[in-house]
Amino acid sequence: MSSVVRSRAMNRQIRLKSRPSGIPTAANFEAADAPIPSPAEGGVLRKTLYLSLDPYMRGRMSDAPSYAAPVNVGDVMCGHTVSEVVESRDPAFHPGDIVAAYDGWQQYASGAGKDLRKLDPSAAPISTAIGVLGMPGFTAYVGLYDIGQPKAGETVVVSAASGAVGSVVGQLAKIRGCRVVGVAGSRDKCRFVVDELGFDACLNYKTDDLATALKEACPSGVDVYFDNVGGAVLAAVMRVLNRGARIPLCGMISEYNATEIPAGPSLRPLLVNRAMIKGFIVSDHYDRFGPFLREMTPLVRGGRIKFREDIVDGLDAAPAALIGLFEGRNFGKMLVRVGNAEAQIKN
Repeated sequence: MSSVVRSRAMNRQIRLKSRPSGIPTAANFEAADAPIPSPAEGGVLRKTLYLSLDPYMRGRMSDAPSYAAPVNVGDVMCGHTVSEVVESRDPAFHPGDIVAAYDGWQQYASGAGKDLRKLDPSAAPISTAIGVLGMPGFTAYVGLYDIGQPKAGETVVVSAASGAVGSVVGQLAKIRGCRVVGVAGSRDKCRFVVDELGFDACLNYKTDDLATALKEACPSGVDVYFDNVGGAVLAAVMRVLNRGARIPLCGMISEYNATEIPAGPSLRPLLVNRAMIKGFIVSDHYDRFGPFLREMTPLVRGGRIKFREDIVDGLDAAPAALIGLFEGRNFGKMLVRVGNAEAQIKN
């Protein structure tokens, strides 16, 4: 890419303007234009095609202690991306290659080729690399298999069942021969979880009495609860745990925007039922990513694992879409379509 073209084009970015209190608002973000970076020796310049929006981003907007460093005020918001190589100084990559990266909320990024994962567009739609065949799907795989350890005939309950992680958890559990009950937040989401994904039942936490509904949907009790939300759903499931139950604690989205520490459920059922609850961060398990792809890719290609994407267009739409995610407005994996695949910058 010539320096003349580079000087005429700009890199659109969405930056963290301020730290939110409660649910993020549009005022916490700002859009800016910056020069397109030049790749250093061994580096690769890429153009963002898809940006993933995920619940963990709320934690990165806060400076509270966590498992990862926060985004600094004034910096580009973080996020996984699918990108096209525009210019390369790494012989392993060429213009037009499609890669998975962690380039954040911006149109262009440059960095070391060693940090990129080259994608095969013929294997699956490229957007799946940040969805069912990326971090969300991998989170489901590790949490369910390594911590939940489901066995045929057991009952698995999954919260946020129509979401990017929960939808995969339930389908993998069905493949393992389990009875699977989802929890979601609307009639349409519950219908999708049962009719399209093949769950045995799905409860609407907004309209159902969860304590009663769980007993009816799980007459033999619950052996594995894959928790994405915490709060009232976790408290209700704990009342129907079986002895030796396992709880992969993946997320607590019900608390991410809390301005006060919420009252938690009683932990007594964990003691009485000798249950195990274990939190996990998927970035600790990337030694398992190869086996994950080898098992999951054919399942996705063969239609045994189904997925749904909720796509908005344009980088400037990202703040509103992330806010909508915390309000439950998304249906499926939340993505931003940032650009179209092309091997050059057009003015």
